Amino acid sequence: MAELWTIQQKRPLKNSEQLEMEICQQANVLYCWDWARLMHFSVIASETNDAELQHEICAQIEELQLNGKVSKKH
Repeated sequence: MAELWTIQQKRPLKNSEQLEMEICQQANVLYCWDWARLMHFSVIASETNDAELQHEICAQIEELQLNGKVSKKH
């Protein structure tokens, strides 16, 4: 996505590049929503002193950071 953004600063993107940019942006939006959801759940688990849930959420955050997605959602 960074490469496409850089190219776009010099010239309009070709159709195939524009499609790739849109796919990258969609993946980025999904990542951000997952991250925000997990952060909110983490706060709730912390405020309710639910250590088990906190550990599950931390594992999901780590999975998101490593894989770009979470396989198990609550």
